[in-house]
Amino acid sequence: MALEQIVNDQIKAAMLAKDAAKLRGLRAIKAAVIIAKTAEGAGGQLAEADETKLLQKLVKQRKDSLEIYRQQNRADLAQTEQEEIDVIEAFLPKQLSEEALKEALVKIIADTGAASPADMGKVMAAATKQLAGQADGKTISTIVKSLLAK
Repeated sequence: MALEQIVNDQIKAAMLAKDAAKLRGLRAIKAAVIIAKTAEGAGGQLAEADETKLLQKLVKQRKDSLEIYRQQNRADLAQTEQEEIDVIEAFLPKQLSEEALKEALVKIIADTGAASPADMGKVMAAATKQLAGQADGKTISTIVKSLLAK
């Protein structure tokens, strides 16, 4: 079943349950999917990989906002963002733990033959392709930097 159909079904359920937090997150996903489907060149369809990228983008936007709200001591807005993050992350593949991510990156570094921080681009290209949907780019970048600096 397509992401859009699943979201529509869950919107109905959230409306019946009067779950405002879940409803907000689901509506954000639905809006993003509609915008992506109607974008020029999209052809009215989204591939599963495109759906995952879209969801990751939504989570990243909300995490950035969450960080800003916490810095500004806006607990009310931070809570809203966190609720939406929780709803959106339910549609993403399970994220790798930091240890599992580090293991995978060590293997990728060995496979690419990277030896110094100058090879970071080569490692990042392979890592983002191989670990798509399982970890965000910022975390991958931070770990790769620390591994290549050794």
